[in-house]
Amino acid sequence: MARRRQPYHNHLSTIEYIGPRPQKPQKRPNFLGGWVVLLIAAGAAWAGFKTLMPMVMAHQSAPSVEAADLIISEFQPSADFGQRLAAAALQRTKTTVSYDPAYYKIPYPGGDLPPGKGKAEDIVIRSYRSLGIDLQQLVHEDMKAHFSSYPQLWQAQGPDANIDHRRAANLQRFFERHGETLPCTRNPGDYLPGDMITWTRPGASGGSSIEVHIGIVVPGPGARSSEPWVVHHLDSNVKWEDVLFDFQILGHYRYDGGLKEIAAR
Repeated sequence: MARRRQPYHNHLSTIEYIGPRPQKPQKRPNFLGGWVVLLIAAGAAWAGFKTLMPMVMAHQSAPSVEAADLIISEFQPSADFGQRLAAAALQRTKTTVSYDPAYYKIPYPGGDLPPGKGKAEDIVIRSYRSLGIDLQQLVHEDMKAHFSSYPQLWQAQGPDANIDHRRAANLQRFFERHGETLPCTRNPGDYLPGDMITWTRPGASGGSSIEVHIGIVVPGPGARSSEPWVVHHLDSNVKWEDVLFDFQILGHYRYDGGLKEIAAR
């Protein structure tokens, strides 16, 4: 019986491969992609920072009791009279004072309105008085000696120690006579803490008109401390504001409590 022929492929034996195991090709790291992600993240962080920082700076530079206390603590021990006066004015912003322009009979000298009442001139009087200078007495004595040198706006026949020092036009004339009169410029660098400013400004409480308004120059709060702000009281409560150049400046003075010898004119 003839042998059956086996299929051809059965005669092939397995060929053994000797060598390293084949490896799949590896991808090269994409360093550029990583940097792109980092740059996008950094850009997003910077955009958020730019958006947030003005808000933070505005909050830190807003008038507050804490901001006032920082300036007061720095200025109160100063040898500079203007800085001490600015500290005294800022101290006035920490209490609630309702606007009250009414006539009051008050003691003389050293007289004052009831606590919690006042207007712009009372900030000036109280600030100077806290430094030992009584403008009620000084203005009254100067008006007694030189009544005709003061504005004749109230049909008064003579000085009145109850009200004369509480009128901005009278304070302005007193500072002209006994203080240093300075230029009324638009340059912030010309105004120092403790300077007295008079303005013309309409629109007082109740719609009445104020011909002369008065305030004290103080530093701005926080990061704005190099700017000249003012403490004043036109309506509602005492304010610490960036309004120095908002109104027409009528007068700019420095007065440290001294008196000049001035002849009647």
